[in-house]
Amino acid sequence: MRHPIRIMVPAVAALAAAGLLTGCLGTEAKPDRPAGKPEAKATSAAPKATLGGPGTACALPVSFELAADWKPNAIKNPEDPEFAALTRRGPVFSVCEIDAKPAGHLGYLRVWTGKQGDARATLEAFVKAEKKTSKVSYKETKAGALPATEVTYTVYNEIMEESKEERAFAVSTPKGPVVVHLGGLDSEEHRAMLPAYELARTTLTAN
Repeated sequence: MRHPIRIMVPAVAALAAAGLLTGCLGTEAKPDRPAGKPEAKATSAAPKATLGGPGTACALPVSFELAADWKPNAIKNPEDPEFAALTRRGPVFSVCEIDAKPAGHLGYLRVWTGKQGDARATLEAFVKAEKKTSKVSYKETKAGALPATEVTYTVYNEIMEESKEERAFAVSTPKGPVVVHLGGLDSEEHRAMLPAYELARTTLTAN
């Protein structure tokens, strides 16, 4: 069985070795780095692929354009009770993660889906289910042509002993609410990945 998450958290190394932690704990564990971090590739706003439709890496209730070199992977069986504590946050389950490492960043853009609920209530429950959040701020916006709610907040990362910025937006679709979330190893990585997040938000359409 291929597991959804890839970054090690020492307290549960056995699970992390199988790839099970980053998505739901919201923590990007700090990897060993050589002296001098390799220069990240510029995140291009030019569309390289569209994710979400039939035949794409993740079949979703929505579609959006991917930034260059970001690699999407579907999360298998997100509602499996064995892993629900890791793949569920509030009323939604993590169904797709888009890895930024091929583009030179440390983080993921993740898509979470639920069965019912409006965008605002779903997003509020999503953030409430995250631990050690602060500076939470919501606003009404658009995702493509769809009404959306967006949140920015910080999460205290116990491994790195610092707070880091995160953000997400949510939309309602006939197939249920969708949350698109951007984390990152730290605030610097998060900010560097914002163009990919904005590309997803501005090009989003319902399937």
